[in-house]
This record gives sequence, structure tokens and C-alpha cells, in this order.
Amino acid sequence: MKVRYIVDDTQAAAAFYTERLGFELEAQPAPAFAILARGDLRLLLSEPRGPGGAAQPTPDGRRPEPGGWNRIQIEVDDVAATADVLRRAGVRLRGDVVHGRGGSQVLVEDPSGNPVELFEPAR
Repeated sequence: MKVRYIVDDTQAAAAFYTERLGFELEAQPAPAFAILARGDLRLLLSEPRGPGGAAQPTPDGRRPEPGGWNRIQIEVDDVAATADVLRRAGVRLRGDVVHGRGGSQVLVEDPSGNPVELFEPAR
């Protein structure tokens, strides 16, 4: 599976995902584009500039930008402990850990404000 995130700074985003969330840099064919891997997931990081398709506006003039609420979900063994480590490292969280019937989750943000859901399934 491939997911594309629009980011402000490809280098900062790639460092966040590789250093904090266990991704590996698979390729960086251009300064404003990188491909990261974590298991079967390929995360495509694109800056909203340049000639690439992900940087082009839609016919109504809207331009790609980071942020929003759509997100990838990464399963972790202990969401509270993972959130605590990330918070101490300066990563922005969109609230506290939320507990539900299926498990617990928290939203963290990459350096561009894109959300990543950390999820611990109910045992």
C-alpha cells in the first residue's frame, strides 16, 4: 500500500518518520520527494512545489497542503509509553490517549502537521 503525505520540508519529515516511527528511507530521487517504508506501507513524502503531479493545483485552484485529519495508523505495543517518549522528544500530540472498545489511540503530528495515529489494540 502507498500513501502520499504533502509536507513542508521533505528532510524534516523523513527524519521524523525514520527516527521516531521506525520507517526506513527507501529512495529520495529529488530533494522535494522521498519514499519511506515500514512493512508493506510505502509513505510518499512530497513538497507542494515543483513540476511533480502531487504539487499541481486542482482545476478549481486549490493547492496541495499538509495537515487535515486523514491519517495512517501505526500499531504499537504500548500507546501511552510511546506517546510519552514522543512528547518528551518534542513531538506535538493532538490530545491525550483515547481509550475505546477496540483499543487505545493518540494522534501525533509530523513536522508539517500531518496526523499519524498510534494505535494499541485491546487485549
